[in-house]
Amino acid sequence: MKRRNLLRASVVGAGALAFTGSLWEGAFAAPAQNATGPYGPLQPADANGIQLPAGFSSRVVARSGQTVPGTSYTWHAAPDGGACFADGSGWIYVSNAEIGSGGGGASAIRFDSAGTATSAYRILGGTNRNCAGGATPWNTWLSCEEVDTGRVWETYPFSGSSATAVVRPAMGRFNHEAAACDPVRRAIYLTEDKSDGCFYRFLPTTWGDLSSGTLQVLRAGTATSGSFTWANVPDPDGSPTATRNQVSGVKRFNGGEGCHYASDTVWFTTKGDNRVWQVNLAANTYELAYDDNLVTPGTAPLTGVDNITGAGSGDLYVAEDGGNMEICLITPDDKISVFLRIGGQSSSEIAGPAFTPAGDRLYFSSQRGTSGSSSGGITYCVTGPFRT
Repeated sequence: MKRRNLLRASVVGAGALAFTGSLWEGAFAAPAQNATGPYGPLQPADANGIQLPAGFSSRVVARSGQTVPGTSYTWHAAPDGGACFADGSGWIYVSNAEIGSGGGGASAIRFDSAGTATSAYRILGGTNRNCAGGATPWNTWLSCEEVDTGRVWETYPFSGSSATAVVRPAMGRFNHEAAACDPVRRAIYLTEDKSDGCFYRFLPTTWGDLSSGTLQVLRAGTATSGSFTWANVPDPDGSPTATRNQVSGVKRFNGGEGCHYASDTVWFTTKGDNRVWQVNLAANTYELAYDDNLVTPGTAPLTGVDNITGAGSGDLYVAEDGGNMEICLITPDDKISVFLRIGGQSSSEIAGPAFTPAGDRLYFSSQRGTSGSSSGGITYCVTGPFRT
C-alpha cells in the first residue's frame, strides 16, 4: 500500500528535525479529494434499497430478533463493529451488539465456501455497548465497550461459546471504540469515543497474550500533521483519574471511531469533526487522510465518519453514522467517492464493514434498519468485482 509512504519517508528521513510548527504541513500531502470512483456511478436502488455500482449486488444475511437463515440462532439487536475470519474453505463473520445495561456482547455466523450460513452463535454476552473492536492475528475478536469504564473483551469466534470470552483489564478502562493489531511492532492501537479522547497503543508483554502489557498514549502538538511520541499511562484502570487525563501533552481527538492497520500505517476516524487520520508508524508522523472541510470541488461525500476497513487493493472503506447512509471509498492515490448508499434508513447508521479473506464479499450492518430502533438491525453482504 503506497499511499504517499515513499514521498513521506523521503521527506521525513532527509531532515525531520528541521521541521517545526506549521512547517510540517509542507512535508505532507493534502487530504483526499472528490473524484469518480473506480467502479463508476451508483445504479438505482436494488430490492434491498441499496444503491451500488454496476456489477455489484446485495443480500440480507440476518435481521435483529429473527433467526439467521440456515441456523437456529436469533440475531442480536443493534449490530455494530465486525470482522471476518478464514475458516477452512469458508469464513466466520463476527458482529458486536451495541446494547447497554448488560445487554451487549457479540455473535458470529459461520459460512461455507458458497457463502451459505451453516451455523450462528453467541461469543460474548452480559456486557455493555459493545461498539467496535478488532481482529487479532491469532484469530480472536477484541470486543470493546463504549462506556466511560469500558473494557476490552477477547472473544473466540471458533469456539462457538460465550463462556470462553476473557476481559483484558491491562488494555485500559475508558470509552473504548475500536482496535487494530500491528504485528510488526507487536502493538494494538485503540480509539476512544470522547470529544477530548486520545489515541492509544497496547504493548503486550508477550505477543498473542493480552493478559499483561503496557498501555501508552500518543503525545503530539495541536496541528493536523506532525511528529509524535508515545508515553506510558500510569494507571490504565482509569480511577480516580480518567485514563485520557493522566499524561500531559497528549493529542486530543474529537470522537475516535474506527481503526485499521496495514503496511506500517494505521488509519482511524473521528466522528466529531468528520476526519480520517493517517499515522505513519515507521516515521512516527501523523496527518489527515480526509477532512470534510478540505474537500474540493463540490460537496464532501463523507460525513458522520465512523467504522473503517481496508481491501487488499489498498482502498479504504469508511462507513457513515448518519450522513446519508453511505460507505465511501478512499483510494491509495487519495481520491474519495461513494461506494454504496442505503435509502429509507435515515435514523440508522452503517457499521461493521469487513471483507472476507478472499476480498470478494463485503459484510456490514445497518444498526437500526428501516425502523430506527435497535431491534430493527439488518446485516448485509455485497458481492461483486472488488479490486484486490
